[in-house]
Amino acid sequence: MPETPPHDTADVLVVGSGIAGCAAALAAAREGSDVRLVTKATRPADASTDRAQGGISVARGDPDSVKADVLAASDDTADPTAVDVLVENADDAVADVLLETLEIPFDERTDGEFDYAREAAHSERRILHVDAATGTHVLRPFLNYVDGHERIEVRQDTAALELVTHEGRVHGVLTDEASTGNPIYAGATVLATGGIGALYGRSTNPDGATGDGIAMAALAGADVADLEYVQFHPTAFDEDEPFLLSEALRGEDAVLRNGDGRRFMAEYHPDAELAPRDVVARAVEREREATGEVVLDVSPLEFESAFPTIAERCRERGLEGDEIPVAPCEHFLCGGIDVDDRGRTSLEGLYAVGECACTGVHGANRLASTSLLEGLVWGLRAGEDGAASGDEPRIVEAPTLRDSDPVLPDRFAAEKFTRLQGTMDDYLGLERDPEGIARASAALRRLKGEVDAYTRTRTSRKLYELRNACVTALLIARAAGENGESRGCHHLVTDESTAAESTADD
Repeated sequence: MPETPPHDTADVLVVGSGIAGCAAALAAAREGSDVRLVTKATRPADASTDRAQGGISVARGDPDSVKADVLAASDDTADPTAVDVLVENADDAVADVLLETLEIPFDERTDGEFDYAREAAHSERRILHVDAATGTHVLRPFLNYVDGHERIEVRQDTAALELVTHEGRVHGVLTDEASTGNPIYAGATVLATGGIGALYGRSTNPDGATGDGIAMAALAGADVADLEYVQFHPTAFDEDEPFLLSEALRGEDAVLRNGDGRRFMAEYHPDAELAPRDVVARAVEREREATGEVVLDVSPLEFESAFPTIAERCRERGLEGDEIPVAPCEHFLCGGIDVDDRGRTSLEGLYAVGECACTGVHGANRLASTSLLEGLVWGLRAGEDGAASGDEPRIVEAPTLRDSDPVLPDRFAAEKFTRLQGTMDDYLGLERDPEGIARASAALRRLKGEVDAYTRTRTSRKLYELRNACVTALLIARAAGENGESRGCHHLVTDESTAAESTADD
């Protein structure tokens, strides 16, 4: 009998170490499952959760108000059933995991009550936060807790390269632990791989946000949805290496001014600076083009004391005074791998949670401070469901990964990524038009063809990240080309719409 190649097994396998992945691992372990959590990250900052600033929205006993805000921010495109799941599980999930299990020290007022913040498109103060660095204060203790759990084994610096499938079912993943791609077989596999920021020239995401989970799932045949809805945050520091300036600043009365010193947002939306993100982002970009720059004026608030982390970052960049130059920046993918209310995908044995998943909650545009909440709620539900399925890991034949040709120089992937990012920035950014989308599709197909020629005979993380980025970019372009309706983050500009805007301006 042939010898079985090196492999590992687990009841539940989680790929990704942000809040969604940690929640899935925790929930599965609580059900008694043997859990493996693999992540290509080697430090918390490699996960998007660590960079989340504003906080996590809760219902505060008024779920109908939250649901209304989520739907309004989505331009009424969010799935009401998914919104119900999010909001009705919000307070219990936060209380259970963040307050009771992890004891996150959310900011409090002098009377001992939580200091709830307000952010754009929220009608009430309902955001739990720690300064404006909530993600850091949530993720690091969460990772420590998960890493210390007796039923969870965490493997850092381990990338998933391919899903292992057989007869329409997912049985685990191939990893880069060895050049042959050592498989981990599991009864349930949960993808929690994060976003797509590396597809764009400027992003608030970590460099490793290359769309890995979306690409792996799509290549295995899983359904995807809403990939055209790429959200740009309106207020990122305006430089080549941006950092986020939290919406909480505008929630506490910071205002946007153009290059002429004029406050302009009231001309674009009745809620001015607190309009939905897609509206504010487009307004900021148009004013930058018209007047040369846009600044966030923080003089109306106690910036240094109220937001010490952001203030320190600004001072480290040499910024003095109250006006911070800002520009829109890729921030969040509202779509992803299509899932149900338990995170189940169209492939048996495969779940997806967090930013790589499309739950339907965000529709065409995400409401501020709902991403951590969505990751927590769906992570818990997917982990519990995966464990409850009781499926045993099954050893099946895994794909063969070849590594026979010489290693490519480091600049190879970097140069290809530069081409990819240029295409996405030029044609699939804040505003798109049908001709540009078609150009992007053609350019991305050529690029993917070039990359595929190398992945057939080489196995490396950088090369697979590049492949995943190309696949995900093509899926975004295809979704954008198939959707002729301009809504939320998918903002189409045509000759007719431009003429209509010019007439309105007159």
